[in-house]
Amino acid sequence: MCVFYGWRVVAACFVIAAFAWALGLFGSSVYLQAVTSAYGWPVAEVASAITLFFLVSALVQRAVGRSVDRWGPRPVLSLGAASMCLGVGLVGQASAPWQLYPCFVLIGIGWSTLSTTGITATVAPWFERHQGRSMTLAIMGASVGAIAGVPLLLLAVATLGLGCGLVVVGSVAAAVLLPLVWRTLRFRGPADIGLRRDGDVPAVDDSPAAPPAVASRRGNGRVLLWSAAAGFALALTVQIGFITHHVALAEPLLGTAGAGLLVSATGVTALIGRLVLARIVDRVDVRRLACVVMSVQTVALLAVAAWPTAPVLVLASLVYGYGIGHVTTLGPVVVRREFGAAAFGATYGSAATVIQLTSAFGPALFGLFRDGFGGYGPGLAIAAVTTSIGFLMLLAGGWIGDRSRAPA
Repeated sequence: MCVFYGWRVVAACFVIAAFAWALGLFGSSVYLQAVTSAYGWPVAEVASAITLFFLVSALVQRAVGRSVDRWGPRPVLSLGAASMCLGVGLVGQASAPWQLYPCFVLIGIGWSTLSTTGITATVAPWFERHQGRSMTLAIMGASVGAIAGVPLLLLAVATLGLGCGLVVVGSVAAAVLLPLVWRTLRFRGPADIGLRRDGDVPAVDDSPAAPPAVASRRGNGRVLLWSAAAGFALALTVQIGFITHHVALAEPLLGTAGAGLLVSATGVTALIGRLVLARIVDRVDVRRLACVVMSVQTVALLAVAAWPTAPVLVLASLVYGYGIGHVTTLGPVVVRREFGAAAFGATYGSAATVIQLTSAFGPALFGLFRDGFGGYGPGLAIAAVTTSIGFLMLLAGGWIGDRSRAPA
């Protein structure tokens, strides 16, 4: 029995996600630590350059989603892979802080195409019954990027030096990603190979199937979309800030090697979170599940802020990492569930613009709080409050949407 081509697309996106998160989101913590250690530049200044990476990505999210809808994933993701790999290689060549900014612009363009919006817009046309599972498995590569990416980046920089190490990393990534994207992502959806979603074969006399009812048509679509965007934006602002500063936060208590191991262990728990999510996502209320996970992350952040010891940091990081595996994935799954597959790229691209434009400030805000308060504790407490506001907005949006769908 032949495997449905959609699952090959998912497998390719899994590999793409592994590289994207390793060089993008999780790699940012390595760039922050390595650059500031090598040159003595202020943490807040380097973190601001990293913030530009997230801002650039946010500003082109809608264009990425629309482009995948219109032209298919191959040209869009090829451009993104080339941009990210070039940017990573150039980070190690910077000799002044201002030179980091164009490097992170390139990484931001790559991140916008190779991360959540690009991947989910690529996978969305292929599945209906397995919509949540397919997206979750594709984005699960992010956990592999976290587990393997940070230690390998640190090893490359320690062994080869900042400049040479990042050039080698960027070159290896390009050698893997560009052929993979060009060969595997050549179809836009199952119709290109004569199938329906999930690999169903259309009968000769079949009339076009009516699209399944979605929440956005039955209820208040505007409230559903923008409450999801706002809730995930706040949670991911904290999440991206925490990830970016995780090495710097852990190093005083655990040392450089210990900090790298903790980041990898956090990636393991994120992977466990995604594995659990893949099993249950098509059977649960994904909006409410996201609220529960965000509330647990709030408790983890408060614990580190209140008790900044090595055991608490390790335990809280692992718990928070489990949430990373859910929150990063559930945003597009909520939109896909509530709005359907039609023009998913453009719909989620609109939400992703708000999410990433807001969350782009996470690294800089954590850096400013750290420098302003002389430590990470108060900033982590503020982050906990921000996450709690996020899940309350997400919960309220779902409640309003449910009431609007209820019969009079």
